[in-house]
Amino acid sequence: MNTPMMDAARQMPHMMNHMMAHPLSTGAMMAAGGYAAGKGLLGGLLRNPLVMLAAGVAAGYLLFRYQKEIVETATKLSGMGKDFVLQQKENLEDLLAEAKGPESAAPAAAADAPHQE
Repeated sequence: MNTPMMDAARQMPHMMNHMMAHPLSTGAMMAAGGYAAGKGLLGGLLRNPLVMLAAGVAAGYLLFRYQKEIVETATKLSGMGKDFVLQQKENLEDLLAEAKGPESAAPAAAADAPHQE
């Protein structure tokens, strides 16, 4: 009664341990479990119109209540984004000037100097 199917069944726990030791397979199993749990729990709830209405009312209330803080944060983040873009532009210009080397820096310096006659 020792068939190849029984041998495979006996080795299955060892194979599963070896496969689950890899981080990629562990992450895939966690993602699949999270997807299945989320689909089961939230799939039925989110189709209910009353739940959607309640979520909209709650979101609207929170937006109204924290309107000033949201606007201040958005303005601050916008300013930070502009500063970041300007800084990166300056860094890129510096890198390009550095990459061109000293041969292009010498004529540029001579062109900037005032002419003495």
